[in-house]
Amino acid sequence: MKYAERHYESKDGLKLFFRDYGPAEGPAAPVVCLPGLTRNSRDFTFLARHLASERRVVCPDLRGRGYSQWDDDYRNYNPAIYVEDVIQLIESERLSKTVLIGTSLGGFIAMIIGATRPDLVSAVVSNDAGPEVDPNGLARISQYAGAQGPAPSWAEAAKVCRNNYGDAFPGLSNEDWMEFAHQTYRAGDDGVIRLDVDPRVGDAVRELDSTPADLWPLFSMLKDMPMLVIRGARSDILSETTIAKMVKVKRDLKTATIPDRGHAPLLNEIESLVALDSFLDGLGEKAVNPALSRERA
Repeated sequence: MKYAERHYESKDGLKLFFRDYGPAEGPAAPVVCLPGLTRNSRDFTFLARHLASERRVVCPDLRGRGYSQWDDDYRNYNPAIYVEDVIQLIESERLSKTVLIGTSLGGFIAMIIGATRPDLVSAVVSNDAGPEVDPNGLARISQYAGAQGPAPSWAEAAKVCRNNYGDAFPGLSNEDWMEFAHQTYRAGDDGVIRLDVDPRVGDAVRELDSTPADLWPLFSMLKDMPMLVIRGARSDILSETTIAKMVKVKRDLKTATIPDRGHAPLLNEIESLVALDSFLDGLGEKAVNPALSRERA
């Protein structure tokens, strides 16, 4: 399925990129897919194509990632600014009652926007992210975020990805790891294969207080928001205990655990797709067309 490559401008003037799949108007609500800390829009290629037959699917690169402009001030690599950027995207593209699907950091962004701007959001899907973060998993991410150097070849890039993420994704084939590498790295105009993220994103994370923020008050604000939480069975970020607590706070919370996946499920697993399709079908949105007309660039 083809997609458009488009840009919008953040409030502070950065040129930010997004992939735009599917019809301008469809029988179902538009979706915005939000990537993890060092990830980008390419992570959602499979899912976007799966969903885009009947809805618009927008997959942005957060600032400092992918084809989005890097920020001169690395302190702007923080959740408050990311939330502002995503809201700017939703409003500038005139997306109405969007379904937010976020992986890891993207899940936190989705929950924040769903809690604070419910006028923009019809439902939230959080992929391996919740109100509590396991400190061990956070420490692991902080160590490697933005720290890897260039790869001498695509084969070496795939090897590095396997070494870093192999425990989280057992059973991936050599072809899978090569695809993962192409989602993680990008060859520059000079031909050098580098991580597709500003290294200062990692610097910003390592300078933050290592104690995860208490997001339970924010989560309680989602009591009226349809929500699905997907968890990797091997996750070191989102625990079974946290999922159980979330269900106690939000009785209508939908959950799915993906076998043989750590942090975070790739959202191309059959279990992930079944959970997502069931959740979206349950929204009862197909009787209306919530997307607003607009012309594509």
